[in-house]
Order: sequence, then C-alpha cells, then structure tokens
Amino acid sequence: MLDIKNIRQNPKELEQALKDRSYTFDLDGFLKLDQERRNLLAKIEDLKASQNKINTQMQALLKAKGDPKLRIAESKQLKKEIVACQTLFDDQNKDFKSKLSRIPNIPHESTPKGGPDKNDIGPTKGKLVDFSFKPKDHIELSENLDIIDFKRATKLSGSNFILFKGLGATLERALINFMLDLHVSEHGYKEVLPPVLVSEDSMFATGQLPNLKDDMYKVEKDNLYLIPTAEVPLTNIHRDEVLGDGDLPIYYTAYTSCFRREAGSYGKDTRGLMRVHQFEKVELVKFTKPEDSYKELESLLVNACRILDLLKLPFRIITLASGDISFASAKTYDIELYAPGIDKWLEVSSCSNFEDFQARRANIRYKEKGKNVFVHTLNGSGVALPRLIVAILENYQDSDGSISIPEVLKKYMGNIDKIQKK
Repeated sequence: MLDIKNIRQNPKELEQALKDRSYTFDLDGFLKLDQERRNLLAKIEDLKASQNKINTQMQALLKAKGDPKLRIAESKQLKKEIVACQTLFDDQNKDFKSKLSRIPNIPHESTPKGGPDKNDIGPTKGKLVDFSFKPKDHIELSENLDIIDFKRATKLSGSNFILFKGLGATLERALINFMLDLHVSEHGYKEVLPPVLVSEDSMFATGQLPNLKDDMYKVEKDNLYLIPTAEVPLTNIHRDEVLGDGDLPIYYTAYTSCFRREAGSYGKDTRGLMRVHQFEKVELVKFTKPEDSYKELESLLVNACRILDLLKLPFRIITLASGDISFASAKTYDIELYAPGIDKWLEVSSCSNFEDFQARRANIRYKEKGKNVFVHTLNGSGVALPRLIVAILENYQDSDGSISIPEVLKKYMGNIDKIQKK
C-alpha cells in the first residue's frame, strides 16, 4: 500500500506510474474522495468541540441554578448531526480504504518503462545443449519412463494436476532437499515450514487480495485461502510487529505446495507441467532496511541463479518492464530456463523488491533511532519445481530416452546415474 501523504503531495508521480503500468484507476476521483473525507472528519471534530462547549455551559447553568433547556436542545441537535456525519464518514472511509488498497506500487526508476515488449532480456548464461538427435519433450519422456502420470492425475483431481511416480517423485524430493540445503548452508536463510492455509488478512498484506481473488482457492467455511506461494505466510510472520534495529536483515526460506486457479489462463500452455493448479516451490523472503533493499535484491537474484548454475542448465535473466511487474512490485527480475524439447524459455523464478508496499499493508516496522520505520520486503522463487523439472528432463535426455542425473543431485537420489526405462 502506498503512503497517502505521498500521494497527496506527489499526485503527478502516481499518475505517471499508473500510465507506465497501463493500470486503470480513477486517481482524480480518489483524490476528491480523500478531500471530502478529510473535510467531513474536520466537520465532525468541530461539531464535537461545539458539543463539548455547550456541555460545559450546561454544567455552569446547572451550578448557577439557571435554565439549561435551550442548551440541552442544542446539544441534542448537535448529537444528531454528529451521528449523521459519522455514518457518512464511515461509508466514505470504507470506500477510501478499498480504493487505496487497489493502487499498485510505483515502479522503481531503474525499471524499464512500457509493456512486456520493453522487458530487458539478458544474455544466455551457460551453454545450450547441442543434441545429435531431435530432443523429445518432457511429456513423452516422462510417460515413456513412467515417472509422471498425467492421465491418472486428471482422474484424481481434474485437469492441470500432477502425479509424480517412482524416480519422478524422487527427483522432485531431491530438488527440494538440494535447494533448501543450499539456501540454508551457503546463503544464510533460516528454514521455515509454514501453514499452507492462511487468513484473508495474510493474503491482503502481500497484495494477493483484493485484486487477485479469482486466482485463489478459498475454503469458504473457514474463510481461509490456500497459499499461491510461500511468500504469503513468510512475509506475514512479522505482521503487526516492530522489529529491533539489530534484527535486520532477516532471511527466510521455505518449501511448500502452492495453489493457483490460473483464472483467465485456460488454453495457455496447459499441456504437461507448464501450467498447473498445484505445484511445489522453494521460496526466499527478505526483510531489510530501506537503504539496503536494492543491494539485497541483487544478492537474492544471485542466490536463485546459483541453483541453476549448479544444475548446469542454460538460463537468462529478464528485467521486467513497468507494465509487466506484479501489482505489489517496484522492480522484478525473472529467471528463465531453456527447454529444448518444447523449444521455449520457461520462467522458474521472479525476484522482486516491494520496498515498503507490503510492509504498510502488513504493518511491519523496525525501531531506528527511537522511531518506527517500515521495513522493505523482498521475495524470490528459489526456485519453482514444475518448469525446473521440464528443463532437467529435456536438457539431460539421452538418445535412448533415458535421463542423466545432474551431478549435484546424485547424492539425493541414491547415487544413481540415470533414470531409464525398466
């Protein structure tokens, strides 16, 4: 959430940010509502002051054995006006808060301006595999090896769910353990195992609600949401807390299942592991001081890329443009892996700095020189598994349809060298 004082003082900055994001919002109407709300609040305070003055006069009259009837009538009339104004203010304030919660973050000055066509695509890191045969896609490979069963997953839960089997399930577990071990031992994150059901307040704090409500799975009876990412529970660990100056930075990592309806995405990359409703992901979240957050964003990106370096997979880094970053983000890097079987670049991580946008919604502050200051929050996938597995299967395939195991994963897979047909 943005600082309302900054919006009032710099409306042109927000107006330009909305244009850069191609985000439709009635800023003039919002500022008018804010002014009306403030005027009404001032009127209520004036009415209350007048009522207090009259009450004081009534007490003086009663003490002097005078007639307080006129003052009593005036007090009753003021009370009616105060109640009417307060009711109107409550309605306006509710509308104001709802509109404020729907204003996106202001992109950082280093974020490219424009839509997705203005994304800054970096060079390929690592080598593309030079196959001596036509590479198969992950669907054909996994079905021939009997490590993923798409048909039975559909029978169990419907379309766009996954059923890993045998060494497919082992590969997924190996990747989770490898990533967690690396982020904890080498990168200094504290491992957390959070709930996958969270409250509406938690979803609001990180910016999923209200705008992305249609993409979320909700348990109506309990008013709880299945998390779309571990970013939600990890960020909310410190909701409504004031941290000490010496507490920062804080780094958390977590493995969780993630759940997304993918509303509006039907028909887009729905085959295989490309777009699924439940998937596993290792997440990275940071809480930092404002002056350190962009340095921390760069190190967060390095932490995520380290996974792909060790797996020896070809990848590239994209700096997203203002029209392509998420609602809450000020700056985002995407990391994409190349999958030769389907001949596509696949996003496996987004590393974002939200500055104090989420912290304001979640009321997360730290004590600095006696003052409470909002922290900056960052998060990145470290990394998401379905598309990572696509890239591993397709890049490590052999001509006979077997899959060589990346060297760093062998100790997590019983030291086998290959996944091959039995």
